[in-house]
Amino acid sequence: MPDFAATLALLLALELVLGVDNIVALSIIVSRLPEKTRQHARIAGLALALIARLVMVWGATWLLTLTEPVIAGRSIKDLILLAGGAFLIYKATKEIHHTVELKDEDAPVGAGSPKAALASAIATIVAVDVVFALDSVVTAVGMTDGMDSVHRFLGFEMTSQLIVIALAVVLSFVVLLFAAGPIGEFVLNNPSFKILALSFLITIGVTLGLEAFHHEVPKPYIYLPMAFATGVQLLQWRLSRNERRRKALDAPSGAPGVGME
Repeated sequence: MPDFAATLALLLALELVLGVDNIVALSIIVSRLPEKTRQHARIAGLALALIARLVMVWGATWLLTLTEPVIAGRSIKDLILLAGGAFLIYKATKEIHHTVELKDEDAPVGAGSPKAALASAIATIVAVDVVFALDSVVTAVGMTDGMDSVHRFLGFEMTSQLIVIALAVVLSFVVLLFAAGPIGEFVLNNPSFKILALSFLITIGVTLGLEAFHHEVPKPYIYLPMAFATGVQLLQWRLSRNERRRKALDAPSGAPGVGME
């Protein structure tokens, strides 16, 4: 039992760290939707993505066969990572251009059809999550390879390996569901953070491309600089906020902007 709990904690930490990428990507995907439908898109997209992840966990043995070369020496896993990385780079670069140049989307997805826009956003969330999930589930299978005891779980026979991975996926989903909304809206309402988040997506896209060509990039080399850049940006945001507040307090009574933050 202690081994089970320790492995669960380790896998949960892994899923939460990788979930940061999901939150950023999800925020950008729903940014073109009306505000009233964003939360619905998040919940529906993440729920379908959770089902897809659990199916991947159930077929964990099959996932390990995705490493066999099929085209030009690349495996199915490599091709998925390559396509996912290219999509992230394209989407993030396009969004940075529109944000910096203050341009509206030339042709919003599902323009004139809110249902089509919502369905497209949900499908994109699921597709992106599957790309991120593939690597994490394969990693989780390798980390729990020694857990082979069998248990009855909801009427099915499952190994400890599958149970611990499934629990980590479900628990991380709950955290992601509650965090995605507030973090996503904060990123969208602060352009500097949005550009930083988009830059992170480009980094992740490049990393996925490198992994597709079997050039592994240690995760600390990615997430530590990201955390440092985010910390610096938070300090700058706090400074700007305090400067605006001080100017509002120091402004003469009745002057425009008094009490404005």
